[in-house]
Amino acid sequence: MANPMEQFVVKPLIPIQIGGVDISFTNSALFMVLAVVCSTILLGLCLRKRTLVPQIAQSIPEVLYEFIHSLLKENVGTEGLKYFPFIFCLFTFVAFGNLLGLFPYAFTFTSHLTAVGSLSIIALVFNIIIGIKKKKIGWLRTFLPKGIPLALAPLIIPIEMISFLSKPFSLTVRLVANMTVGHIMLKIIAGFVAALGIFGIVPILFNCCIVCFEIFIALLQAFIYTVLSCIYLGDALHEH
Repeated sequence: MANPMEQFVVKPLIPIQIGGVDISFTNSALFMVLAVVCSTILLGLCLRKRTLVPQIAQSIPEVLYEFIHSLLKENVGTEGLKYFPFIFCLFTFVAFGNLLGLFPYAFTFTSHLTAVGSLSIIALVFNIIIGIKKKKIGWLRTFLPKGIPLALAPLIIPIEMISFLSKPFSLTVRLVANMTVGHIMLKIIAGFVAALGIFGIVPILFNCCIVCFEIFIALLQAFIYTVLSCIYLGDALHEH
């Protein structure tokens, strides 16, 4: 039976070394590019023939638009709608990354701490910039909410800083853990197909059920990741 962890190994496709630093184009980078390209092409094709009464293809991006729009409005408010492009790109990138990883011999970059952690840090930095842009120096009140006595500042400020800096960690671990566990299960069960011979039909049917469940999980995790990003954006825009 093949090693179920082998599917998570990052392999260089185009070796590149600059000054002793390895910046090779890997299978992880390839599927990140594919996620962007596939989402762009799919949405572009769906909107190629736009009509007043949308057809099925046109309904896909429209439903997605309304979905992200409602998420922002509910979790951030109307003020957050100006950041719709960022949240929309975040959702589609994670969703397509999750879904592409379900194809045979594909690579799931959303199962790697480095890839998802970098994305989460970008989201955090984005929120910091937005918060400072709106509140100026008042953004520092994030670490000492109004109404807290100054005497408690040495205790409250470190706690608030740890809570704030843990946001990328919570975003990353939830997504990575769910994607990793699901793919390990698929790999292990698929390994029994060849071993059982004619009776391999049983694990095949079971694997089909898991794949359907994993599609649901892939979209659900993209949804949760986006909701949490919206909530953190709301914290940056509004008072603590």
